[in-house]
Amino acid sequence: MDNILDIRIIGIDENRPPKIRKEPYIDLFFKLSCKPPLDWCEDFNALAKDLVPPVKIDKNIRGFIDAYVRDMNQIPVHLTRIKKKITACNEQYIEGIRLKELAAAEKNASLHQEDGEQRKLNSIVAALKFDD
Repeated sequence: MDNILDIRIIGIDENRPPKIRKEPYIDLFFKLSCKPPLDWCEDFNALAKDLVPPVKIDKNIRGFIDAYVRDMNQIPVHLTRIKKKITACNEQYIEGIRLKELAAAEKNASLHQEDGEQRKLNSIVAALKFDD
């Protein structure tokens, strides 16, 4: 779980550097600090749906955020917005894990409680005398 707390953008994909194209946009491939779990990527894509221009993580690759801008001067602002979505996604993901662990612990505790009560019932029934 510590890696989830550390997911952040650490640079640009060196294999796909930004390039000015004839089309009115510049592709950006932001490199992440680690390859996030698939469900984290799905959460990020859902959280980032409102970003303009849009961004996404390819769930097959997972180590990069694919983005674009129409004007190179938009890059710093767009990066700041993406970083905020990453932070929100990290927090949401950690909270989801915490809630799952809490639910599992509660279920475990109730099972042990039932086991204890069931064990008590079984011992009472086993001690009953029917031959009087």
